[in-house]
Amino acid sequence: MNNRRRNFRPRQQKNNFIRRRNGSSNSNSYSGNGNINFNRNGSMNNSHNVEKAMQKFQQLAKDAQSNGDPVQAQNYLQHADHYLRRLNELIEKKEHFSEKSKINEKTSPEENTLENKSSQSNN
Repeated sequence: MNNRRRNFRPRQQKNNFIRRRNGSSNSNSYSGNGNINFNRNGSMNNSHNVEKAMQKFQQLAKDAQSNGDPVQAQNYLQHADHYLRRLNELIEKKEHFSEKSKINEKTSPEENTLENKSSQSNN
């Protein structure tokens, strides 16, 4: 038998999944400069999930403070602050959308078609 040690040989890739490259059809991934690759599944767009994450980090900060670790507590508070800002963005976007839909409901479909016809005849 040969007692020599073998050189490392990487395993072959298993083809259990589809690997997407440049022609990615995944609309959730963003790779603008190559260094950033976000793959969000919509969890940051759900205000309930964002609020839960914020509360989780606030609780972790309290626990770290009570354990005598002010550095870790500050770290968790910064994370909680991030999620608070994100929650405020989502609430603002939701309010803006609801205001926009109320304005659209006030104008009747007949008025919209009359406006479209008059703008087309002017062009």
